[in-house]
Amino acid sequence: MRTVEWHDGCVRMIDQTKLPWSLKHVELNQSAQVVDAIQRMVVRGAPAIGAAAAFGMALAALEFTGTDPVELQKALQRGADLLKGARPTASNLEWAVERMLQAARNMQADEVGEVQSRLIELAQQIADEDVAINKRMAGHGASLIKDGDTILHHCNTGALATVDWGTALGVIRSAHRQGKRIHVLLDETRPRLQGGRLSAWELAQEGISFEVIPDSSAGHFMQRGEVQVVLVGADRVAANGDVANKIGTYSIAVLAQANSIPFFPVVPTSTVDLSLSDGSQIPIEERSPDEVRAPFGARLMPDSWPVRNPAFDVTPHQYVTGIVTEHGIAYPPFTTSLRHMVELSRT
Repeated sequence: MRTVEWHDGCVRMIDQTKLPWSLKHVELNQSAQVVDAIQRMVVRGAPAIGAAAAFGMALAALEFTGTDPVELQKALQRGADLLKGARPTASNLEWAVERMLQAARNMQADEVGEVQSRLIELAQQIADEDVAINKRMAGHGASLIKDGDTILHHCNTGALATVDWGTALGVIRSAHRQGKRIHVLLDETRPRLQGGRLSAWELAQEGISFEVIPDSSAGHFMQRGEVQVVLVGADRVAANGDVANKIGTYSIAVLAQANSIPFFPVVPTSTVDLSLSDGSQIPIEERSPDEVRAPFGARLMPDSWPVRNPAFDVTPHQYVTGIVTEHGIAYPPFTTSLRHMVELSRT
């Protein structure tokens, strides 16, 4: 079951705001609806957002009703600008949109309909590639997990965060299917509870042993020797190995190092942004204060109280043991190893 897919001329996706209480799909036939779905986290997770944005670009092409290919390019640029602004931190979104734009520019097509058809095909290719890349990452990452290990995981990085299979949770899924006896501690991941709602739902479906823990208790379990490895995802990785991921990841990385526990982000090379020398250049999305004041409609504090709600933080590379990619595991110095991984993707 794919998180996001092309279905009868629409973008069909799982509505992740409804999980774990119900499994529902939405079908979107306008690019603006895809922008809204990304902003409201109907679809979330860097790879899934990238695929959704690619399909959103296909919709933007279909929305063009003229016959001039030059005007189509202008329409695609307008759609691209809206999609890229939906969530600024995830590099996969920009990567997918730019890939669609560049493909449209390079097409030697005189007919608008031909460009539209080929963009749909490319969006589907991007989605299919994501599944294959996830499974390759899982193969490399599963080697890090030993029989009997307990893994600490933050946010959601499974099939729901990708087109299918998952990044860090994909590694866990593969280790489980290899017959390794594992247990997973899932941070709730406040304020939207992606760990407590989404990761727990996925592991329950797979039959993998898990427990949901408060975010603030991660250090407690590390100190007690109950964690052997930390696996997380990432929304953008700078050239030096600084990692932007769901808010709270930095704290976990510091605690892991203090307790001599290896810390591995699991990311496709499309998440690596070599144009950024370090994590200080990564844009950090700030979301609505209401997600903190009234999570899922449950009002916890007065509207007048000031709130900050950053969606991500940056973990400096010195806290990162290694970065799992589809081409293997990158180890320090990341300026060399990550560039090598990205170059492998370009060949």
